[in-house]
Amino acid sequence: MSILVTRPHPDNEATAESLRARGLAVLLAPVLKFEPVAFHDESETPYGAILVTSANAIRAVAPQLRDLGLLELPLFAVGEHTAAAARDAGFAEVIVAGGDAASLRDKVMQSARDKVLKKKSTLLYLAGADLSRDLGGELGAEGFSVVTQTTYRMAPVKHLPREVCEGFAAHGVEAVLHYSRRSARAFLDAARDEGVEISALAIPQCCLSETVASVLRDAGASQVLVAATPDENALFTTLERALRTRLA
Repeated sequence: MSILVTRPHPDNEATAESLRARGLAVLLAPVLKFEPVAFHDESETPYGAILVTSANAIRAVAPQLRDLGLLELPLFAVGEHTAAAARDAGFAEVIVAGGDAASLRDKVMQSARDKVLKKKSTLLYLAGADLSRDLGGELGAEGFSVVTQTTYRMAPVKHLPREVCEGFAAHGVEAVLHYSRRSARAFLDAARDEGVEISALAIPQCCLSETVASVLRDAGASQVLVAATPDENALFTTLERALRTRLA
């Protein structure tokens, strides 16, 4: 029996390694594909800080960061995974939020109240093409000036790997891990196109957040579990709970 990881490459490899270290068999089905978008910064206003809600945003512009003079700026990262990518890229000052865009917004607002960040400074938001919420607009409503630059997109993958389809057909998949609304939707579309949707939805769906979980519930999944906090360790705890329940 295997755990299906729908997370995009390359992050899915680290997830698989962690699961295997826990003694679990893993199948990989990255249902979104990372595509960088050309970055052209035409703003003449100096930035006071950078906002990032995904490690992919950093990967997309990593070759340009030094030339653009962005590495010297403080960076607000949505969570520890994104923060690690920022440090690896060369950022020295990384402020870590609680794992979702709402906590990132609150962290920025708190930094302004604490005088760590000047509220009048312009913030650069390195974002994906498809946003689950308007972080720039929310901060703008609080008096911040935010320039949103799209640096990458995640394109849906139309087909599941053959071994994953065979796993569903043989009832060899024990649970599915979901990390975002878009990847959950892409997984459902691919499972439907492959004719394995019923089998795919009959097993536990372990989700990083309630927002992700709602996609699976709306599709008819009956065993949807949500991590206590939006981070992978909490998601693994949720997976362990699901597996114990199936064995009981």
